[in-house]
Amino acid sequence: MILSGRAIFPGVVRGQALVSQMGISFYGGVNPETGIITEAGHDLGGQSIAGKILVFPSGKGSTVGSYILYRLKKNGCAPLAVVNAECETIIAVGCIIAEIPCIDQVDLTDLETNMDLLVDGNKGKLEIIH
Repeated sequence: MILSGRAIFPGVVRGQALVSQMGISFYGGVNPETGIITEAGHDLGGQSIAGKILVFPSGKGSTVGSYILYRLKKNGCAPLAVVNAECETIIAVGCIIAEIPCIDQVDLTDLETNMDLLVDGNKGKLEIIH
């Protein structure tokens, strides 16, 4: 199944999905040294985003979150790609400066953690690999 969206930052990657039903605040909600979600009460709390295709509705929080995405990349703890329903400015800028493929305007309804996904940030496409 191929889902269409909008390209935010280019790149093509394949990997395992890590899906959240909640917004993510990278500043204060993700440890930039480990990639572990630290936000209290978050549905991904205690899980690492490193090397995953991170799927979540939208970002939230401080503009410093963009820099946290960059730090995650420099520390080898960044997600392979980001897929949002609505990518707001913080996530878009973070993905651009960290060079993380990113797409949005994707219907997240059928996506689940551990699915094998192919993200095409060049074309704004997401493929669920069966």
